[in-house]
Parts: sequence; C-alpha cells; structure tokens
Amino acid sequence: MKQSDLTETQLKQDSRESLVDVYFSADVETDGPIPGPFSMLSFALVYAGRFDGLRFERAPNLDEAIYRELKPISDQYELEALQVNGLDRDRLCREGETPEAVMTDASRWVSAIAGEGRPVLVAYPLSFDWTWLYWYFIRYSSLGSPFSHSQCFDLKTAFAVKAAIPIAQAGRKELFPRLRSIRRHTHHALADAKEQAEIFANIFEWEGVHVRHSGGPTRR
Repeated sequence: MKQSDLTETQLKQDSRESLVDVYFSADVETDGPIPGPFSMLSFALVYAGRFDGLRFERAPNLDEAIYRELKPISDQYELEALQVNGLDRDRLCREGETPEAVMTDASRWVSAIAGEGRPVLVAYPLSFDWTWLYWYFIRYSSLGSPFSHSQCFDLKTAFAVKAAIPIAQAGRKELFPRLRSIRRHTHHALADAKEQAEIFANIFEWEGVHVRHSGGPTRR
C-alpha cells in the first residue's frame, strides 16, 4: 500500500472516531417546573454507550457516573416537587455544592469520558432534563455545555418511531416488556439515570416493529 493510501486511510479512521456519538443518560430532580425561578437540587449523568454509525456498543456496566446535590439558587419552590423527589431542601441550602463548582466539574467529567467522541445527552422524555441541564451548564459552568446546544437524544421519540405509535402513546408506562429496565424508578437521580441507560440501550438495539402493508405494526 502506498504512503498516500495509508494517510488517506488514517484520515478516514480519525474522522470516524471524531464522529462517534458517546451517550450519557441524564436525570434531574428539581423544586419546580423551570430553571431560574426554581432550582435543580440534584442530577446524575451515566455513561450509556457509543455509536459510530455502524455499530452500537452499550456500556459494559453503569459504574461510570457522576451524581451531585446542589445549593438552591432562589427562595421559590413547589412543595409537590419536593414530595416527589424526597430531597431535604433546607439541608441543601446549608450543605449543597455551589452550581459553579458542580457544573464545571460535570462538564470536565463528560468531556473526559467522551474523549474524541461527541457527548450526547439522553433522557426520557428529553425536554425536561435537557432544559434544566443546558440552562445550568450555560449559566454556571466555566467550560460551557459539553453537549453544545443540540447534542441530545429523546427516548420517547425513539420509542414512538420504532414502535410506529403516536408520541401520546409512547410514555414509560407503555414500554414493551423487552425494552424495560430491571431497575425500579425511584426519583433518585442516580438510580433513575441508570434505569434510563438500560432502557436506552434496549431501544437502540431493538429492530422495532414490522409494519404490514395491510394493517398495523407487529412487535418483534
């Protein structure tokens, strides 16, 4: 093989490596519906796998993770939200880490795990967790958002497309048994991010439904 051919091959390999998606399952627990007036109290990011356009590789385990509890940024909160996540907001006002330190650490951690790949944030549904994490990364991390402004993957949409069903029928409760996690949903950010990472890998590896010309989809 000529030197020029070797160089071209290496460039293609380097290009493919830089285009690898590296997935992080995310879960947040908050004291209200939107960031700014309300606060993110805890979050977790779990390495969930990677995809180079040809082959998907799920995480061998779910031990590569980051979990943090944060100091609230305002005095506003909704009691209902605190009842759901069970976090002690008064304790976090005293002992929670500052958003500046936490979000900068999280940015650095994501980038280190992703290496030359592109970090992609995964959630079910994406809209809530992405809104909070992107806002906090942009406002508080000295390194900005490791997921840029749009590197994200919505599990609800992925399930709807692969199952050939409307979004309204693609909630967690509607997941087919083979796609569910063996873990319980607990409203603890780390536990739920790990549960979601398993669901993500199951959906990604699933070939989806086979749609007959004469009727609706059949599950596989």
